[in-house]
Amino acid sequence: MALSVGRQHLLTRLYERYERIFGKFSADNICVTQAMREDLAKNWNIRAVTMYDRPPEIFRSLDLEQKHCFLHQSTIFRDCGKSKSDYESTLLTERGPDGTVSYRHHRPALIISSTSWTEDEDFSILLNALDKYDEEAKESVSGLPSLVCVITGKGPQKEFYMKVIQTREWTKVKVFTPWLEPDEYPQLLACADLGVCLHKSSSGLDLPMKVIDMFGCGLPVCAIWFPCLKELVQHEYNGLVFNSDRELADQLRKLLHGFPNQCRQLEEFRQNLETFRKVRWEETWSKAVLPIFQS
Repeated sequence: MALSVGRQHLLTRLYERYERIFGKFSADNICVTQAMREDLAKNWNIRAVTMYDRPPEIFRSLDLEQKHCFLHQSTIFRDCGKSKSDYESTLLTERGPDGTVSYRHHRPALIISSTSWTEDEDFSILLNALDKYDEEAKESVSGLPSLVCVITGKGPQKEFYMKVIQTREWTKVKVFTPWLEPDEYPQLLACADLGVCLHKSSSGLDLPMKVIDMFGCGLPVCAIWFPCLKELVQHEYNGLVFNSDRELADQLRKLLHGFPNQCRQLEEFRQNLETFRKVRWEETWSKAVLPIFQS
């Protein structure tokens, strides 16, 4: 409410007063981060149990055959990457004469970011980072792959950023901005090499669900810093945290240098995400919340 009408608006102040008075009378409370739990205790005198969000089962990794089938059937990249001699060649994969699917040689790296195209996500950070990446990737000795960046979602600022993207004259970077069906999004995440999150929590006390979904697919993330992000993205363990377009550009170069076979840190991040992926929503609910209803 504070974001839409302003923190000093009468409705915002009345609602805050309402929550502050009646929140204390609840028998039990649930929050989504330790930072929120501490804030409730300190500033609202409310005790709460922390239950971390986890992705539903649809957000999972795919084997190479499944990736190929999805990319072959999808219209996201249209004819990008398909060869005339092999109709089953996709942007990233190809099926050989013996029916075996493999990654294409010299395939591009695929990164993905989802957004509602609102002011709380500054996409100029990503576009400026892509500028820097493109400049360096042009060098023949850079060791950097071509980059395909998919930005999904709808929102009020999409048209503005589309016009900005059209002014770019990248040679090593391509940007796609599709609207994905609910079943397409998790499959595309599973095909990607890296996720980028530009979401900053307006309260600084909750975590971006888009990163949780990416982690569910085993996808490492570069995410913009805000206070409680460390409860999800552990810098240099399951992803990287940045504060500026320059830092993001440096991280893209660092993670993708030698792609696809010599990206050791990116592979380490994927392996470290296996522990996260084993714990799903039902388990966190059973451990943190179910005992409240059973008591």
